[in-house]
Amino acid sequence: MRRIHVIGIGAGDPDYVTAQAVSALNDTQVFFAMDKGQSKDELVALRRLICERFIREPGYRFVELPDPKRAEEGEYRQIVADWHAERARIWAHAIETELGPDRTGAFLAWGDPSLYDSTLRILEKVAEHVDFEYDVIPGVTAIQALTARHRIPLNDVGEPVLITTGRRLREQGLSGSAVVMLDADCSFRTCAPQTRIWWGAYLGTPDELLIAGTVGEVGDEIATVRAEARTRHGWIMDTYLLRSAD
Repeated sequence: MRRIHVIGIGAGDPDYVTAQAVSALNDTQVFFAMDKGQSKDELVALRRLICERFIREPGYRFVELPDPKRAEEGEYRQIVADWHAERARIWAHAIETELGPDRTGAFLAWGDPSLYDSTLRILEKVAEHVDFEYDVIPGVTAIQALTARHRIPLNDVGEPVLITTGRRLREQGLSGSAVVMLDADCSFRTCAPQTRIWWGAYLGTPDELLIAGTVGEVGDEIATVRAEARTRHGWIMDTYLLRSAD
């Protein structure tokens, strides 16, 4: 039976790749990667670089899959469901046509596949139509990289931490500490000026950006730096930790 590895490759630094991930990389013949357009060619290039660094024998290959465009209007959950369904259709066809019986393929997930990544949900849909087994190799998350680079603990003593999105932060506000991901709108600007923020983008890469302070002190700077970086690269991956002053 076909086998698929879902491999967490960390937040960008090849040194984040674990020994378990290296073993899985060397067990793979076909790597599937989403082609998100010319502006995001770096993302596929970094995946290739990791393979070149850690795979000991030649013979593997990359199959780049077109990434369907997500609708911009409509009910959010339905938009995501439709997008995932179209991705699942493309992945199912690729696995059936590009991966022979009893061969092993892999998807390389940024950070950890369990954290705000759609790979596992889509593979569950693919498995409804294609026979294969799959396993998941955890990776270093952007949250781990962010707190390490800022040299801070994730939580206050004895206190919980919420992991959320920018949309949820705007809807629900901040109480205590929260890690915010998937925020294209700089939603931290809705928080009180005295809120502490530790922000990072392109974590673990040569283009890494780090800013820390209060929202009142550095909020506008983060928004400006983020916009300039996104224009320069054509894409951005960032996350931040917020801690209320209460």
